Amino acid sequence: MTENQAVQQKSVRRNRVAAAACFAASLITVSVVGAQSATAGGAAHSAVHRTAVAAHPAVVAVAAPGLGSADLVQSEDFQQGLNPVGATVALTGRQGLSACSGEETMRDLTKDKATAYASVTWTFDTDGRLFESAASAPTKTAAATWEKQLVALVQDCQDEPAGHWHYGAAHTLAITGGTGRWYPAYNGDGTVSGGVAVLRSGTRVAIVELTGRRTDAPTHVEGIATAALNRLSS
Repeated sequence: MTENQAVQQKSVRRNRVAAAACFAASLITVSVVGAQSATAGGAAHSAVHRTAVAAHPAVVAVAAPGLGSADLVQSEDFQQGLNPVGATVALTGRQGLSACSGEETMRDLTKDKATAYASVTWTFDTDGRLFESAASAPTKTAAATWEKQLVALVQDCQDEPAGHWHYGAAHTLAITGGTGRWYPAYNGDGTVSGGVAVLRSGTRVAIVELTGRRTDAPTHVEGIATAALNRLSS
C-alpha cells in the first residue's frame, strides 16, 4: 500500500465517523428539564439507553454490573467554556472509539470479552462533542492489553503528512488508582482542536475524545481526561 493510499483510507474512515456523529446528534431532543445526575439514587432505569437534556444536563442510564453511567464524565466535570446541553448514554459498547478508529468500537477491540460496557456522547451549546467509551475487563492483564491497543490506535494518527489533522505528543496522567495518557489534536493549520485520552484503572479502560472545538487551550483536554480518570477509578 502506498503512502497516498494509506492517507486516503484514514480520510475515508474519519469522514465516516464525522457523519455518524452528526447523525447521532440529530437524535438528541432538547426537552427534559431538571434531570438528575447519574450518581443520584434515582438514576437507574430499566431502559438501556436514555437521553438527558437540561439547564444542567446529566447522564442517565442503567448501571451495569461493575461499570455504569456514574463512572463516565458528568456535567459538573466540564470546565468553563464547555457548556453541555445534552448526553446520550449506551451500555452496548458499540460507539465509535475515536476520530482515528473509523467504525471500530470498544466491543470490536475487546472481541466481546468485556464484563460490561458504557459510553456517552456529550453535546455543547456551541460546536464540538465529547465521546467516551469504557469497558470492564475480566482481569487486569486483559485491561492492560486493551489499553495498549487503544494507545496504538491513537499513535497511528500521530505521524501524518504536513497539513493533515493529527494527534500530538502524549502527556501522562496519574492519580490514586489510575493512570492515563492524553494527546492534543491539531488541525491541518496547526491549531489545537480538542484531543483524546486513553485511561486505565484496575480492570477498567476508557477512551475519551473532545472533537470539533478550535481552542488553543489544551488544558480543556487535560482537565476532562483527569475528571474521566477519577470517575473511572471511583
